[in-house]
Amino acid sequence: MEQVKIIDPDWMKYFGEGTTFILWLCYFPSQVLGLSYVTGNILFGFLGFMGIRYIFIMVVELFPTNHSVLNIPLFPLIFYFPNLHFWSSGVGKDSVAFWGIALFLFGIQNYRSRWWMAIVALFFVYFTRPHMGQALIAGAGIAILLGTEIKKEYKYILGALALYFAFSLMDSTLAALKLTDFSLESMEAFSESKVSNLNNARVGSGVDISSYSWPMKLFTYMFRPLFFDAHNIMAFMSSFENALYLWLSFFIYRNWTPEAIRDMPVFIKAGMITFVPVTLAFMNALSNLGIVMRMKNMTMIYFLLFCFFLISYNKHLRHLRAQEKIRYYQRREEIIEAKKRAAAAP
Repeated sequence: MEQVKIIDPDWMKYFGEGTTFILWLCYFPSQVLGLSYVTGNILFGFLGFMGIRYIFIMVVELFPTNHSVLNIPLFPLIFYFPNLHFWSSGVGKDSVAFWGIALFLFGIQNYRSRWWMAIVALFFVYFTRPHMGQALIAGAGIAILLGTEIKKEYKYILGALALYFAFSLMDSTLAALKLTDFSLESMEAFSESKVSNLNNARVGSGVDISSYSWPMKLFTYMFRPLFFDAHNIMAFMSSFENALYLWLSFFIYRNWTPEAIRDMPVFIKAGMITFVPVTLAFMNALSNLGIVMRMKNMTMIYFLLFCFFLISYNKHLRHLRAQEKIRYYQRREEIIEAKKRAAAAP
């Protein structure tokens, strides 16, 4: 509890955004119940597990078919990636943010009965990482407006509410990030300060991105470390995940169709719309591959599911077309046989 200096500390004095919010969450179990740090890791790890469970359920219910890479099915393989569990299995902001984002998307996917889950989740995500809460509610509003799952009379109301709250939270988000505005100059200054802090000789996984072009920064954020970057066993294992991300990203152009985007579940649309601005911000600010793996853990799963859905959707369409073609030729053969029998009849 000494990470934030508070005079005459009590529970509510720790309430705030970021680290103080985690201290506020931990105050009762640690200071009142006297639970150990190990028990705290178990409790926070359970939150990470519940986040995985929400995503797992939605994939089972909403994906049309599976897809294999090297004869290995992507489902449920993607739920066993080490980074998906490593960063969301202990006391800290990562577990709460990962669980909150998954619960929020789980709630808006079936908003009629789970709307209250989305509200609870947004509270935890925003106070854990304000910028993620801002991006999440804005992404949800845009996804609702672009989607076809929700009736028009509800779509505009829900979309307008989400965008209203997104704009309402801008001032507190700027205060939490210590920015004056969301201008390009402010973001570049913020990025330069982060890069200078994270890129020094004491950081084994530091990468000097100051001279990188935007495409190279994007590639570094999304697909590194690769095998040539690996300096320990965790980075080496992460290289397999990033190689799969890179491989699946090549299928986006080939499988990108208006029908696939139209029929895509709203949780993937919202996750991807959230993923894009977060990626554009972090790729300029993070030059430490370890922190990159940690930060992209919150949203990278939705990019993976986006690629996975595009592939499985078009695979399912090809299967339906093949079945329709088989039925067409079967009916044609039946008509030909019927005509032959009619012609042979006396």
